[in-house]
Amino acid sequence: MDNVAKQPLIRLEGVSKVFYTEEVETHALHTIQLEIQSGEYVSIAGPSGCGKTTLLSILGLLDTPSDGTYLLDGDPVQNLTLAQRARIRNQAIGFIFQAYNLIGDLTVFENVELPLTYRGMPSADRKKRVQESLERVGMEHRMKHYPSQLSGGQQQRVAVARAIAGRPLILLADEPTGNLDSTNGEAVMDLLDELHQDGATICMVTHDPRYAHHAENHINLFDGQIVLDTNGEKVTQLEESGFDVA
Repeated sequence: MDNVAKQPLIRLEGVSKVFYTEEVETHALHTIQLEIQSGEYVSIAGPSGCGKTTLLSILGLLDTPSDGTYLLDGDPVQNLTLAQRARIRNQAIGFIFQAYNLIGDLTVFENVELPLTYRGMPSADRKKRVQESLERVGMEHRMKHYPSQLSGGQQQRVAVARAIAGRPLILLADEPTGNLDSTNGEAVMDLLDELHQDGATICMVTHDPRYAHHAENHINLFDGQIVLDTNGEKVTQLEESGFDVA
């Protein structure tokens, strides 16, 4: 029997992030230790300003840590060039944003196809991927429409299709229900549940506990530190310092 431990898809070791201005030094993240296994569904929660978006930006290679190590599928990625990070984002990471971030003068089909075009994927392969992704989210009948012709819930479904078309290693969702009413929000969460059941790895930032509970593992942040790990266990170093994590 193989007793070698399974390598996590994502591992952060002592990751910190400090933002500098001329007069202020802001510590957004403090020595974050985090592992996400392939196939996990993780939620990141915490009060406004606690570092949720900064953490997600680092996970998505949109930002770099000030200190520490970030291993993505076993490879260190914290010191890559802008071009190298862009290539990995395109090939390995799918993004779902609160504001959808669809391009208004492109059709639904063209919005989903665009990241695949940047890969240099042949036209026939792109068409197949786009059609499969739109069918997966129930939007294939709207592929010739423009974003302005869609409801918020439909736009977010298109954004999910765009994220999964590239078959990424991980889906990063930043408040994916933030601009939706409760009915459309639940519909998008049900879609993420289905993707997870099919094997997708998902890391989601949300301020809404109703949606956080869709995830199987939970991370709570406070002042840039993890105060609750993905198994719901208290972080001892904060307890020892007198922080109440009950």
